[in-house]
Amino acid sequence: MSSLVKGSAAVLALLASAAVPASAKQQLTLERVFANPDLSGSQPRALKLSPDGKLVTLLKPRTDEKERLDLWAIDSATGAERMLVDSRKTGSGAELSEAEKMQRERDRSIAGSTGIATYDWAPNGKSILVPVDGDLYLASLDGQVTRLTNSPPSELNGIVSPKGGFVSFVRDGNLFVQPIGGKERQVTQGASETVSWGVAEFVAQEEMDRRTGYWWSPDDQLIAVARVDEGPVSIVTRTATGGEGTKVYQQRYPAAGTPNALVDLYVMRPDGRGQVKVDLGDDSDIYLARVDWSKDGRTLYVQRQSRDQKRLDLLAVDPATGKSRIVLTERAKSSINLSNNFRPLSDGSFLWWSEKSGHGHLYHVRGGKWVALTSGAWEVRDVVAVDERQGAVYFTGNRETPLEQQLYAASLSGKGALRQLTGDGWWNDAVMDSGATHLVISRSNTDQPKQVYLADSNGKQIRWLSENALTGNHPYAPYRASHAKTRFGTIKAADGSTLHTRIMTPPLEPGKRYPVFMLHYGGPGAGRVVTNQWGSPIYQYLVDRGWIVFAIDNRGTPDRGKAFEDQLYHAMGTVEIDDQLKGVEWLKAQPYVDAKRIATYGWSYGGYLSVKLLEKAPGLFSAAIAGAPVTRWELYDTHYTERYLGKPQDRPSAYPASGAVEDAIKIKDPMLLIHGMSDDNVVFDNATALMARMQSAAIPFEMMVYPGQTHRVGGPGISVHLWRTIEDFLRRNGAAPEEPQPDK
Repeated sequence: MSSLVKGSAAVLALLASAAVPASAKQQLTLERVFANPDLSGSQPRALKLSPDGKLVTLLKPRTDEKERLDLWAIDSATGAERMLVDSRKTGSGAELSEAEKMQRERDRSIAGSTGIATYDWAPNGKSILVPVDGDLYLASLDGQVTRLTNSPPSELNGIVSPKGGFVSFVRDGNLFVQPIGGKERQVTQGASETVSWGVAEFVAQEEMDRRTGYWWSPDDQLIAVARVDEGPVSIVTRTATGGEGTKVYQQRYPAAGTPNALVDLYVMRPDGRGQVKVDLGDDSDIYLARVDWSKDGRTLYVQRQSRDQKRLDLLAVDPATGKSRIVLTERAKSSINLSNNFRPLSDGSFLWWSEKSGHGHLYHVRGGKWVALTSGAWEVRDVVAVDERQGAVYFTGNRETPLEQQLYAASLSGKGALRQLTGDGWWNDAVMDSGATHLVISRSNTDQPKQVYLADSNGKQIRWLSENALTGNHPYAPYRASHAKTRFGTIKAADGSTLHTRIMTPPLEPGKRYPVFMLHYGGPGAGRVVTNQWGSPIYQYLVDRGWIVFAIDNRGTPDRGKAFEDQLYHAMGTVEIDDQLKGVEWLKAQPYVDAKRIATYGWSYGGYLSVKLLEKAPGLFSAAIAGAPVTRWELYDTHYTERYLGKPQDRPSAYPASGAVEDAIKIKDPMLLIHGMSDDNVVFDNATALMARMQSAAIPFEMMVYPGQTHRVGGPGISVHLWRTIEDFLRRNGAAPEEPQPDK
């Protein structure tokens, strides 16, 4: 049984004993949750080490405008911190192009941010390429900033070439190359409304974690460039409705079962001459998954994924002729997950990540022979660095528990013990310098927001870069006394699978029962909600107001092995619903839970689950919030949907069964539907399809739409409105804590 299930009375006693006197507590308000400065304190992003390891660079939110990011540097020897680029002083203030806005939306780490969203170190370590407001700037380490481009169209995907001889970028669908200190040159031709060079197509950005469409050879001599033809892709009329009017976009959106963009790959010199087309095979209906160069630049490696995603080929391409050969092939009965863990090595061998054992692990592949570097019932997540001199690979994984992420080091030979370099009790991320001498480790847990420290190659801490302690003037310090501890536990699914849970409660009074705010995501291939990481203060706010906050990670979620994830293969809307209902069953058995006041909330796939839960279990929930839900999988994109459901043409009955529209007439409980009116991911048609079905059956529901908002609904003012709307909806429908009675 669950560690949460055991001894409910003991849990109650423990939580009550930990309660702080009410007089010592300062409760959060919605306004403060979303105000400046960020309650979580310093939240640096895009951490990098300079090529020589002397500086740690990062994007840092402003204290007076947490959505705006500036570029900062920390001296790794002294810890001294300084701003390198002030986005307010450097930027032109021009509005970003629609293409750049959508790129930011698809990269969840920078969605909703302004100012500097990314940057790229020059290999010589003397300057940094910084995009601001659609133009490119070169920042030197002494604070000087030089503007490189000044054009109305935005420059996308700007980088410095590996040897530092060039800056490259995409403008108006064509690739441009500019020698450092020289004039820009357009190196591709023929861009149009449907054709582009050097930009990742929609599904590559949204679903495949491929953000670019061009790749420099390590010697600066050649560039591999993708040519994307969206002509075959169907058009979705997306009306971006904002507060000051409506703009109509004819968006190329590859819905499930419809044609994808045609993607070709070329190799050319930096001046655009000598173009060679890469042989990607006879089948044009494939995915260009990954592109990498060998260490010596003599081989171009391409990962080619089949349309059904059951086959992944690694191709070795001769850049002089474009001819390719298959180096290895992965096959699966369900689908193959992609990774960013391929690493070519100096001797011609390479590192490869595979789930062939049933779990994601690293292999050293040399001449067709695979040597396992890791093994066991756990998952390797991301390769951080490879130190060929010392024969070591650094990577993150979850060997100790799925709730946490640790940093490890393993031998490239496959011999010797795996070394854990970070401490238990934290979720850790890391970056490393090119010489593999220092690590920058960022960590958090449910009681401590992100901290960042510098460590040696063994993980030993050298100094804090951002201790972010919850003391003194920290923004969260006034609310620490009422901070609710997160309790983790497990329950069993119907098939015996272990499901992880988390719960936060207000101080529990004997004999009193509390309403529950149950949150979920639940989909495959994306992040889980039950992890030992610092979360949004909005959940602390809900606990302060008297809700219990509860979550469960169902079967189908990632990082638990292929068999666990594949239970949703050809079966979306089945076992994940059953597992969420198991969570409700457990909640109802607790003496401190009001079984008549359990509300459920989710966004995107989680919004889909909210609708499906109301359809599957009428009368169980007091209310449900469905944010930006997919309701008809025929409306969602090819790569994600077909990975789990197959093509609609091949499985015509699967789509209505997995969808949320047909059974919407079964909904009996209060539902709040929320959607951004400029959503280009889960298009607004998903909401209208559900609305029309419910209206035709005279089934009431509530709805809140947000003009100008995309798949992410939030920002100054908007976030407060969103959560106040949710809170008011729950109160009106009896799913909220009792309002305190005024003193007589």
